Amino acid sequence: MKNLQIGFVLSALFLISACSTETTNKHQGSMDLATEWVTAYLTSQEDALLMVKNNMADDGVSVGERYVGFGFIWNPDGDGMVVDYVVPDSPAADVLKEGDAFVEVNGMRLTNENRNQLGFRGMPGENVNAVIVRDGAEMPISFARGAVQVRYSKDQVMNNISNGNGEGWGPEEFNVIETGSTNDGVVHVLHWSEFVEEATGYKANAYTITRFMFDENGKVAWVGNLSEDRFVLEQQGWNISR
Repeated sequence: MKNLQIGFVLSALFLISACSTETTNKHQGSMDLATEWVTAYLTSQEDALLMVKNNMADDGVSVGERYVGFGFIWNPDGDGMVVDYVVPDSPAADVLKEGDAFVEVNGMRLTNENRNQLGFRGMPGENVNAVIVRDGAEMPISFARGAVQVRYSKDQVMNNISNGNGEGWGPEEFNVIETGSTNDGVVHVLHWSEFVEEATGYKANAYTITRFMFDENGKVAWVGNLSEDRFVLEQQGWNISR
């Protein structure tokens, strides 16, 4: 695993360092903004919110990390399991609608006590049979796990930041290591951070690359992260079985 981590960092540094001086000068404004964006996100909730408000394009998107699942989001603070959001182009997109309420999953009736132990985990392509309530009537559904990537609009990004915990915002330590641009103006920022995981209370650290694309007005049109998720889990004592 250590070799993989080193390879991840060296690849990132190679990608960033490959930029020519001419390219760097041409895209210096975008590089500066990208560095300021990452720094703001790592510093405070207020700084992050202000950065997005002022520097993200109105039609810009923030792309979440990919995962294997179904592509729906529900509120764990409410009763039951009611769908709040369906990720576009996900396995759930053609099956679920906002407001659908699960009542049965793989033959098990859902309760508040067992809803976190139902059969939603598994391998890609593995099917789940369920029953939902839609418009007051129960109806059976069936869908398979697949690749999901969440895309957030500017309003959703700002809402997510606003709903975060401002007091516990940001890592214990961080360092922006290097920023670089490709010939066509795609900017990558490599940073390192050390933080405390809420689930375990343990310290962990990770390298992250944030990738930016900009529109003709210099606003952030696309942003996404690549981080050492497996490395973080292993620092928390988890065993990765597959």
